[in-house]
Amino acid sequence: MGMKDKYQDQAEQRHQQGKQKAGEAREKAGQHAGQHAGQQRERSSEPRERGRQGGEHPRDEMEDRFDQDYDA
Repeated sequence: MGMKDKYQDQAEQRHQQGKQKAGEAREKAGQHAGQHAGQQRERSSEPRERGRQGGEHPRDEMEDRFDQDYDA
C-alpha cells in the first residue's frame, strides 16, 4: 500500500464520519425543533402578560386575536 492509498483511505474514513455526524446532528435538530414547536403551541394558548397597568396596547390585542384565530 502506497502513501497515496493510505491518505485516500483516511480521507474516505473522515468523510464517512462527517456524514454520520451530520446525520446525527440533523436528527437532534429535528427533535429539538419538535420540542420547541410543542412549547410554542402551549404558550400561544395562554394570554399574553401585560407590562402596563390599565388598558391593553392595541397591537398586543391584535396579536392575541391573530393567535387565537390560527391556533385551531
